[in-house]
Amino acid sequence: MSPSSWICLQPSNATQTTLSLDNRGLAYGDGFFTTMGVIDGQILWLDYHQQRLTSHATALHLQLDSQLLLAMLKTHAKQLQQGMLKLIATRAEQEVRGYGYTPNIGGSACEIWLKSSPMAITTAQSLPLANNQFIPLQPAASAICLSSQIACLPPMLAGLKSLNRLDNVLASGELNAIKAKTWQDNIKPSIAEGLLRDMSGRWVEGTMSNVCYQLVEAPAAKSSNSPHSQNNSNYLSQGQWYTPSMAQSGVAGVMRQVIIDTLSTSENPVIIRSLQDEDLPHLSQLFFCNALRGIIPMSSLRLLSGEVVSFEAI
Repeated sequence: MSPSSWICLQPSNATQTTLSLDNRGLAYGDGFFTTMGVIDGQILWLDYHQQRLTSHATALHLQLDSQLLLAMLKTHAKQLQQGMLKLIATRAEQEVRGYGYTPNIGGSACEIWLKSSPMAITTAQSLPLANNQFIPLQPAASAICLSSQIACLPPMLAGLKSLNRLDNVLASGELNAIKAKTWQDNIKPSIAEGLLRDMSGRWVEGTMSNVCYQLVEAPAAKSSNSPHSQNNSNYLSQGQWYTPSMAQSGVAGVMRQVIIDTLSTSENPVIIRSLQDEDLPHLSQLFFCNALRGIIPMSSLRLLSGEVVSFEAI
């Protein structure tokens, strides 16, 4: 597999090297995707990606052998050594008009495509976990509240990393335009991510990441460790973290779940809590996270009003 090329993993006897214009993923967004970081030939958070493959295939009624697929992914990870594997699963083409699909095993058949991209995944800093794993820790940056909104979805689709991402595409366009303006005007600090609301007005996630936050009113952590500003390894364990619910919008990301599970047995488990307009001026910490970049702590957040909320440096 050559770098940055797509190959078809399923069906295994497929000879096509290009995607048909009749592919249901292209026509209807009928499928899902996941992006996996690879370091030293190993897929990061492999168990979580397997859970996504299984849960998404079940939710979308797609037939997928996760064990066989994982074996193939491990082989490609060893070849890649360091970089990103992006997997796209779509329902197989059918002789059915419109949105409909055959409600049998034939209608559950899917195509699986994989792209391998060499890129740097390791970071200068990381947060160690109890199981000898680590979460990459990016340099602090700033964020901005965007006017774009993401869709509210029915329960069967909320939280899925489906191929229906037009709202994120438009939000990313807004963010990129803001970034270009700050670069042109040489405004610092750099903007790394945008905070998005859904159609109900709740702040849910970033353009390509989940969000966790702390509030000024939250009780201090009971841990006797030194403050996280003095010890990066305690960044997650100091104070009470919250994250918005994915029950009606957004993507339930792999790294978000890793953090929830990591802190589940701590003195301050992550609390699922809506993030409202009135909360924003009272934020004391904020970070975005995803499976490739790990944790990106924010030094500030610019609100729609123009007000800037600053956070303690880590």
